[in-house]
Amino acid sequence: MKLAIVVGARPNFMKITPILKAINRYNAANRSTFHTLLIHTGQHYDYEMSKIFFEDLDIPEPHIYLGIGSGTHGEQTGKMLIALERVFMEQQPNLVMVVGDVNSTLAGALAAAKLHIPVAHVEAGLRSFDMQMPEELNRILTDRVAELLFTPVQEANYNLIREGVPEYKIFLVGDVMIDVLIDNLDKARNRKIHHRMGLEHLQYGVVTLHRAENVDNPERLHSVLDALNEICKDIPLIFPIHPRTRKRIEEFGFTNMINEWPGNRIKQPALYAMKPIGYLDFISLEMHAAIVFTDSGGIQKETMMLNIPCLTLRNRTEYPFTLTRGTNTLVGTDKQLIIHEAHKVLAGNRKHADIIPLWDGKAATRIVDVIANWYGMN
Repeated sequence: MKLAIVVGARPNFMKITPILKAINRYNAANRSTFHTLLIHTGQHYDYEMSKIFFEDLDIPEPHIYLGIGSGTHGEQTGKMLIALERVFMEQQPNLVMVVGDVNSTLAGALAAAKLHIPVAHVEAGLRSFDMQMPEELNRILTDRVAELLFTPVQEANYNLIREGVPEYKIFLVGDVMIDVLIDNLDKARNRKIHHRMGLEHLQYGVVTLHRAENVDNPERLHSVLDALNEICKDIPLIFPIHPRTRKRIEEFGFTNMINEWPGNRIKQPALYAMKPIGYLDFISLEMHAAIVFTDSGGIQKETMMLNIPCLTLRNRTEYPFTLTRGTNTLVGTDKQLIIHEAHKVLAGNRKHADIIPLWDGKAATRIVDVIANWYGMN
């Protein structure tokens, strides 16, 4: 069984890490084996952010690196289609696996489908119902051509069935990002980065901000930073800052709205920017936080699993179950709404998360078992 796995951004690598480990376990226990071909499109690459991330999660080097780089959505996706088609024609995989909803996901799915190679989509069926989001288009189109659709929650199954996807193609397996979280919780606890920062006896918040619609728009970015400056009068806010975000803050003249972490113990509330940190340190910070502010998708799920209040700086989410069954609240970039909801949380008026079926750290094992049965390996 030759399985090509296409990735293009840091979250993709996180999602395939437990799958690669599950494949290794399967190969060790069975005569029939998977031969995996890991293809990195190079959609996103930042050495400073990626190196420690890869080390923390023991992520293997890709077999093929395409080096596509940035560009408009159409340009980037088109370059990937050309490159991936050549790879698939040369390598002749039995199945192409794509994960998530980035441009690499769609390009991998379309290149495979046009060559009549079956496609498996991990994180299928998620919908924000906002067609202005490029990720929503990627999700819908990828699901339309996929043969195996691996869903993280029951709501995703309902979305696919409503769209006419045959039920025999849909497999509820749980969430591979939760696999990663569960697998690394003990390591993260031992990092105790909040102790090193002098936060062990303090309420504090964590901030992440990187989406183009927020950081490339000076009005939206200023509104968020303005709100955070008001909230940080009460508690310290720790802001591991994405290189793209830092660049925009400097370009827009907002550097006076952030304080650089001095590198030692924090003594007073402020909005403290610091360099990007690794996965384990971030989870360690997150699990002890009183509140998290983010525009990330994955962090909405992490905070739900950790039962940490989350204010999402977006108007829509592809994880609506984090709103109804989790700790998440959408606040967009409206200054007054962000402040209002943050004060509610800090006053003790917060959501608590339900237990989600199959969020047990075994999603990747289920995925590998389904593929093995589909291919007749068992």
